[in-house]
Amino acid sequence: MAKRKTIRTIPRERAEVGEQDPQVRVQNFYEVTLRFTPEQAELEASRCIECPRPACTPGCPVGVDIKGFISKIAANDLRGAYDVITQTNLLPAVCGRVCPQENQCEGACVVGNQLAPVAIGRLERFVGDTAIAQGWSNVPYIEPNGFKVGIVGSGPAGMACAADMAKAGCDVTVFEAFHVPGGVLRYGIPDFRLPNSVVDAEIRNLEKLGVKFICNTLVGRLFTIEQMIEEMGFHAVFIGTGAGYPSFMGIPGDSLNGVLSANELLTRCNMMQAKDEGFDTPLPIGAKVAVIGAGNTAMDAMRVCKRLGAEEVHCIYRRSRNEAPARIEEVHHAEQEGIAFHWLTAPVAILDDGKGGVRGMRCIKMELGEPDASGRRKPVTVKGSEYEFACDLVVVAIGTNANPIIGQTSKIALDKRGYIATDADLATSLAGVYAGGDIVTGAATVIKAMGAGRTAARSMKKYLGLRDTEAVYADPTPPDAALFGFDPAEHNFVRVKAV
Repeated sequence: MAKRKTIRTIPRERAEVGEQDPQVRVQNFYEVTLRFTPEQAELEASRCIECPRPACTPGCPVGVDIKGFISKIAANDLRGAYDVITQTNLLPAVCGRVCPQENQCEGACVVGNQLAPVAIGRLERFVGDTAIAQGWSNVPYIEPNGFKVGIVGSGPAGMACAADMAKAGCDVTVFEAFHVPGGVLRYGIPDFRLPNSVVDAEIRNLEKLGVKFICNTLVGRLFTIEQMIEEMGFHAVFIGTGAGYPSFMGIPGDSLNGVLSANELLTRCNMMQAKDEGFDTPLPIGAKVAVIGAGNTAMDAMRVCKRLGAEEVHCIYRRSRNEAPARIEEVHHAEQEGIAFHWLTAPVAILDDGKGGVRGMRCIKMELGEPDASGRRKPVTVKGSEYEFACDLVVVAIGTNANPIIGQTSKIALDKRGYIATDADLATSLAGVYAGGDIVTGAATVIKAMGAGRTAARSMKKYLGLRDTEAVYADPTPPDAALFGFDPAEHNFVRVKAV
């Protein structure tokens, strides 16, 4: 008699997670969404149907074995889950928080065809946070090979490349322009989305691999890329400087006092301690703030302004909510926190208060026409719909460009947009020099930058004549202290279903 197949019933809804009450969280910088408990993680892991050919892994830019690590969680083998993830992803606690999973792994999840997709990001964060709390790190036995590798930029692309090259036995040095490493993870993302303690923990794991970080070093000013190869003894160099040069609209009044980029706002808050009492960081927050744009950076800027004491915060965006590039969860959280959204609205001028400051904006209503090159419907002005909007601070969050310093100080080839030009292996026009992440593609995601860092590392190993193999890992390291700073027992929080 043929054996009957066992049909497993999976939970229709995602496991619930804790979330700070909106009225409370706008007064602090603690994380909005809490971590899964072990019971919640095991329940959510049980929703994975373990597809024979998983669609989720191809949806991940670094190819994490998602089915493999989730099956480990379901079996209550969290160390095993961490080992599976870190074969390809160095930063699970980071990526579990900030990756747009809905457009990547979760967007491809087969369970999502009928039910809510498996909460892959929340499970990855759970494993990453457990690893930090327990002090886990995967440190291989490394046989030095005598090659010296330089990494320019300590963001996600630089971190991923540094880790792979260190595991291969190279002497790796990372140069960072700011006073602390982390790149965009540090300066561009507020603590309520990605605590600095998490970034610190992941950097410590890199240091355990032997990676050295040298901060306050602006490559292109102190020395050039060519000097790194020709005079400083680096056998290969990776450029992962990101694209942090802000864009402005070029409308009348955008040079007034009281107009700043979202990057400047977030850097002053995240790295210069403008959010902390006792620090005299110049960051005036107006009573009525207008943020232009509706991407993740715009959401971060608006929510930071709210926490810094702005009475009103407004989002000005020329398309509708459906076209907003920010993650759905970030828009949802911003709405909960009282941000006012002005969809289908575009600024045409910023108005002078007569003293060089801002008194408001002149805006115009928009309507959506035919799709443009991005696939989104193009906004078209509505004639006769101009009006004035009062505000005293304008934050511009409409995108970024490549910082021009390296292009200006080296002979490296650039593309027509000013980004570094590379081939398919991420090799630049200079022998032994590779580049990846936002400095090549323009602004993208953390996980895509990490994928580029790993691709470049494979090419660099080939260039140096090194074998591209995964290392065998050693035993766990001793536990670290508690790192997260938010105790839900001390704050109001609510139970919500995972978005």
